[in-house]
Amino acid sequence: MADTPHHPMLADDRVAQWLGVTLEAAEKDHARIRMTLTEDHHNGFGMAHGGAVFAFADSCFALTCNDPHGDGSTITVASGVDVNFLAGTRAGQTLIAEGRLVASAGRSGVYDITVTTDDGAPVAAFRGRSRTVAAKAG
Repeated sequence: MADTPHHPMLADDRVAQWLGVTLEAAEKDHARIRMTLTEDHHNGFGMAHGGAVFAFADSCFALTCNDPHGDGSTITVASGVDVNFLAGTRAGQTLIAEGRLVASAGRSGVYDITVTTDDGAPVAAFRGRSRTVAAKAG
């Protein structure tokens, strides 16, 4: 039986908790999460708010670029992102975000996050640029 995936970042991530994020995979340079959209994620048009979809992709980005087995001496944060929304979504649909490292040099990295419905339909393409910095003590 496979181990249940774990990422220490999720314990205190209140946005991921509000979104209803479930972790499916967490490895160095790769993560996969899922969430089911609720009416609380809606905008005024009755579809998922772009900010909710962005936050979901951004959560996957953070999990992807921070090694769940790291020693905690550094953290990797966003230095910039681009997102393209490809399709609208509604309450009741389940979204999956999967992130992978594309390239890295020194303390900088580039990651692609794809957001799809659980049947594989594309929802958003997210490219994040990262910077690794020292973790603040205490």
